[in-house]
Amino acid sequence: MALDLSMPILVVDDYKTMIRIIRNLLKQLGFEDVDEAADGTEAFAKMKERRYGLVISDWNMEPMTGYELLKHVRADTSLGKTPFIMVTAESKTENVIAAKKAGVNNYIVKPFNAQTLKGKIEAVFND
Repeated sequence: MALDLSMPILVVDDYKTMIRIIRNLLKQLGFEDVDEAADGTEAFAKMKERRYGLVISDWNMEPMTGYELLKHVRADTSLGKTPFIMVTAESKTENVIAAKKAGVNNYIVKPFNAQTLKGKIEAVFND
């Protein structure tokens, strides 16, 4: 399946600089339609209003973490199939396993570059 560069992407991170970095990387890859949310609660509300082709979410946020957001998304019948990539600074095996069990499509450890992001996105859509 060819990657749809026009699909809307939601980037979720409580750190504005990280959102800017991911947004810039997505632009380098050709994605134009990028929304942002500062935490899982805001992201879930936005997902209820608009269909996203992909969610890229940080793990560590308050009050709702990326992991909790993932569980909410997977439990929601209308959102459950949304492709979801988790971003984290920690590569703890138990976190990766927990995210996989919760239904994450892919996992990126910070720091990463456009090539890594592209590979992870392509892997999600080529499953």
